Amino acid sequence: MRKPIVLALLVAACLSGCSVKQDAGGGGQQEISFLTFETPNLPPAYWDAAIKRVTEKHPDIKVTKLVAPTTQGRTAYAKQLLQSGQFPDVMIAVDPAGFAEAGNLYDWKPEELTDFEFPQANPIKGGHHQLPANTQTIPPVYYNKKMFADAGITGTPKTWAELLQAADRLKAKGQQPFVIGGGKDGFPASMILTGIISVDVYGKTPDWLTQRRNNKVKFTDADFQAAVAKFADLAAKGYLDKDSVSRDYAATEQAFLDGKGAMYPMGNWFAANADTKKHDFDIGVFNFPSDSGKLVVPAYTGGGMSVNAKSKNLDAAKRFAIAFQTDKGQIDASVKADGLVPAIKGYQMPPDVGPVLKAGYDLYTQAVQQKAIVNSFGWETADDGLLPGLKEKFYAMAQDLVTGRKSAADACAFLDTEWEKAG
Repeated sequence: MRKPIVLALLVAACLSGCSVKQDAGGGGQQEISFLTFETPNLPPAYWDAAIKRVTEKHPDIKVTKLVAPTTQGRTAYAKQLLQSGQFPDVMIAVDPAGFAEAGNLYDWKPEELTDFEFPQANPIKGGHHQLPANTQTIPPVYYNKKMFADAGITGTPKTWAELLQAADRLKAKGQQPFVIGGGKDGFPASMILTGIISVDVYGKTPDWLTQRRNNKVKFTDADFQAAVAKFADLAAKGYLDKDSVSRDYAATEQAFLDGKGAMYPMGNWFAANADTKKHDFDIGVFNFPSDSGKLVVPAYTGGGMSVNAKSKNLDAAKRFAIAFQTDKGQIDASVKADGLVPAIKGYQMPPDVGPVLKAGYDLYTQAVQQKAIVNSFGWETADDGLLPGLKEKFYAMAQDLVTGRKSAADACAFLDTEWEKAG
């Protein structure tokens, strides 16, 4: 279990004091491949500009951009590339589990991580195979302020009971309480379930998944099954639209922006589009509620670059990765595009970020100050995370719970069975 996150943005030193060296290396131009992914926040133009921003400062590096076929398919795609002998030199937000243990990812050395706030985050077998570049809260709950007001909801829910009351009032007004998705991306179906498990299970037992790895607990145990049952109950009450599980991530986000539902539990990256994309209502945000009202905020620090340990141009790949993650202009672009909280020493967020991003960031800072941060279930990427391949099973399980194909008991038994297969 990683330690609670401390705010990178409270550090006063300027970023220029921790910027990466910009020597060009020896010889001529070195070619590397870079595996990216595209989302509504991160379209092709974002990646093209980001690559150009770095290579202009490192002209000896030539980058070939690769794109994973779906937003959450990048890890599976990286596996395909590895199996076909085309493993990329650099990749971003690819789950290192499995790759690292097999020796396929470069193990970053302490002296290479001095620019990062949390250099010891996400260890796998004692090594560090992904740059700990940013923090994300997963998930806060974004909401349509007009729908809340029309339903007579005067405050944001602090407890699970208050969340159910709000959902009931919205449903009585003919509004869909929650916007969810699924489809080819999978994860939009599981966001609410991630919130419930993180708050209820990790809120009581922060190292629960580490204990699962040590076979001290099971998914069919009472606490975990009770959390899953909460999610199944939302579907049974009609608060979740069963037909929505076929909707991919981009369409899910657009459905919320189009006013097709009142609450949208999603990672804090949504704040960037909430501030910039067209919609005709004000958007608010609140922390995922607990039973008692105790503050428990799921978050994840990591998601950065990994480098192919066997890259032909390993030096160029490492320099590109570090430069991409520590360049002030590039970090500003990523904050505005994807709502990130950079975990880089000395970084300060641009003053012109939007109100939804600012509101979510303020919630995060309060949680840090109150030591209320826990891991976000299903998003961990280290020794305290799900076994390789289990995330996709978790997404599928969430969809089965929404559609009623599985009960809570069946779903938990399914996870235990798949865990044993993966182990």
